[in-house]
Formats: sequence, C-alpha cells, structure tokens
Amino acid sequence: MSRRKKAVKRQLLPDPKFHNVLATRFMNSLMKEGKKSVAEHIFYRAIELVGDRSGGDGIEVFQKALENAKPIVMVKSRRVGGQTYQVPIEVRPEERTARAIRWLIRFARERSERTMAEKLANEFIAASKNEGAAVRMREDVHRMAEANKAFAHYRF
Repeated sequence: MSRRKKAVKRQLLPDPKFHNVLATRFMNSLMKEGKKSVAEHIFYRAIELVGDRSGGDGIEVFQKALENAKPIVMVKSRRVGGQTYQVPIEVRPEERTARAIRWLIRFARERSERTMAEKLANEFIAASKNEGAAVRMREDVHRMAEANKAFAHYRF
C-alpha cells in the first residue's frame, strides 16, 4: 500500500547517572536547540531536589510521576457524513510515555518557581502524589473519552 520505508526505531542509550532509558527520553524532550548538557544539568538537579524534599529516591519519584501522568484513552476527531465526532481510542504504550513526558515538561515550564530544575522537581512531586497539572490533564483527557464513549463504534 505505502511506498515509503518504515521508520526505524532507534535504541536510546541509558543515561550515565541512573542507567535509565526513560531519563534519557525525558532529557531529550527537555532539551532545547540541541543543548543536551543543559537539559542533563536541569534534570539531574531536579532529581536531586526531589530526593531532598521527599526524603526518598528521586528517580523513583520521577518514575511514579511519569506513570501517574500517562493517559490510557484519548479522543481523536473523525469525520462521518459531514459531522465530526470525538472518538475515544486507546493510546499505544510508546505514545502514553511520550504524552506524559510532554505534559510534565509543559506544565513545569508554566510554573512560577525561579529555576527550571525547581519547577520540574515540584511537578514531579505533585504528579507522584496524583495531583498537579499533568495529572489533571490526563484526567481531562480520560473524562473527554468517557463522555464520548457513545461514538466508540466509529473507531478506525
């Protein structure tokens, strides 16, 4: 059917400090204009702050926050007979993680703390306790999907 080649998924290397692939993915999303060392510095500082504030392991709080922000279902627009329906669809595991990372970074950037590391740390702590803007976003998406369950038969 399609003439293009399948995009090859590249294997990410685990980050040097925690040997965690998720951390690398997060840093790559956090990075602006190719400045990876800056992104690394911000991320590691945020994890350090989380460790200090929560008393636990910073990387575990980060993973819990990411888990709590992952959406399970979302809505996608679908045109049927001149009308657009919001059709609930399940989110693939890769996409779940990508969305959670994107939301955590976006809402951390919107926070009012002084440094990005502080903003991230506070967003991680909030999300790990099932609160905060990223988790609220996930709940909004779930609510939208729940409200439009009637159109599930229009699934692709």
